Amino acid sequence: MSAHPVSMPSAKLGRAFWMLCTMEMWERLAYYGMRVVVGIYIMQADEPGGLHFSAADKGLIYAWWFVFQSFLPTFTGGLADRYGYKNTIAASVALKIVGYVLMATQRSFWGFFIGTMVLAVGTAQFKPGIQGSLAQHMRAENASKGWGIFYWLVNVGAVIGPPLAGVLRGWSWDWVFYGCAAIVSLNFLMLFTYEEKTHGQADTRGLGEVFWVTLKDFFQPRLLAFLVIMSGFWLMMYQLWDLHPNFLSDWVYSGSVAETLPIPESWTELKSHGLLVKQENLLNLNAALIVLFVIPMSVAVARMRTLSAMLGGMVVATIGILVAGLTQSGWVFLAGVVFFSIGEMLTGPKKNQYLALIAPPDKKGQYLGYVNIPVGLGGFVGSLLAGHLYGTRGDKAVLAQRYLAEHTSYLRARELGAWDGELDSLERTLGVARPEAFKTLMSELGQSGADVTNLLWETYQPFTIWYVFAAIGGASVVALYFYNRAARSWGHLNQ
Repeated sequence: MSAHPVSMPSAKLGRAFWMLCTMEMWERLAYYGMRVVVGIYIMQADEPGGLHFSAADKGLIYAWWFVFQSFLPTFTGGLADRYGYKNTIAASVALKIVGYVLMATQRSFWGFFIGTMVLAVGTAQFKPGIQGSLAQHMRAENASKGWGIFYWLVNVGAVIGPPLAGVLRGWSWDWVFYGCAAIVSLNFLMLFTYEEKTHGQADTRGLGEVFWVTLKDFFQPRLLAFLVIMSGFWLMMYQLWDLHPNFLSDWVYSGSVAETLPIPESWTELKSHGLLVKQENLLNLNAALIVLFVIPMSVAVARMRTLSAMLGGMVVATIGILVAGLTQSGWVFLAGVVFFSIGEMLTGPKKNQYLALIAPPDKKGQYLGYVNIPVGLGGFVGSLLAGHLYGTRGDKAVLAQRYLAEHTSYLRARELGAWDGELDSLERTLGVARPEAFKTLMSELGQSGADVTNLLWETYQPFTIWYVFAAIGGASVVALYFYNRAARSWGHLNQ
């Protein structure tokens, strides 16, 4: 491929583009700062001040979170086209503030569940409003670069969010959610910094017509096939962000990372099995790599067919999931994140670009609403699957309960009767709650936290859950390969 000079982004991308990207950065800073730690808050057994829900409870919350957040843009995208992107964004910011406040104040399952759903609805409105407006402020010749910059600024927010959330949860968990509400409220002011661009003709459709057109356009075979294929891939992808926080806290030793790298003491925590780098700071390598490299990579692959670039990214990301999931070493995990991040940089911006390319000029918001369907479907199924797999084969606290029942004299010594082998009755039979199980096993065996962690790792092999997710990602790679070959003959879709 011959080299071509590339002008600076500011030469072609106007003020509205940069203001919209800044708004997305604020929104993502708040969202990712919360999202990367909220899994710990919801279910981690040894987290002081946490909710201590089960993995299945967390999976249920996350599954419906995905449904509300990712399926609604299919319809709110059309509404954004009809009623205006600024109006859509303003309504979404108000909902997100309410959602964060509810999450800060509600500790019952259903109270917290409602808070996450309100936040999800707000996020669902925000996405098509921002992305639809961005699509109208870009042209075909700068779309690859524009979406790359957009993706870059998203991850600037994602880089800042986790360390900030780590500081806030050091004060109290409430501060995490209140802090996010304050950050996202800045977007009310940003709405005054640019003028909304129209697509030339007023949209006078009624609400029912908007929903009908959105639904009718959705059932196009090629579009449906693409969305289903990508659902499997995003099922796998989201488990790095949603399941690995708990996996890292339970199983991965990152003390050597903390001792080798000059990281702040506030980025570390002392757990029963040793000194660890807080999981949100390990995972933050993903966002940091994207901030550093997504723009150069977007420029480098600008002339590649969109689907070919996505296919390569999916292969590399699947390798990354396996490398990151099959280890207890913090260093090996970080190597897996490098692979995963390269795959994400190839796939993430290109999926938006692909749907923007095939969308009619007056339906950019609607089609960029469709892009959220793979995330919603994959996230819904993946969260329920992760809740089951991790709750039965990965949660260290549950595995500590199992070991007490299966391999020690704990039951007999306390005349607690025999365990029937069902996880639902395990806590009741033992009389040991999840938050106390690991320490109880340490006491029963007279071993250190690190020794007991290694014992449970070798006995129950919790890393095998990642084989399931990688297999689903691999199946999506194969499916996209055949889709890519077929797309070469589709004329205007041959992008």
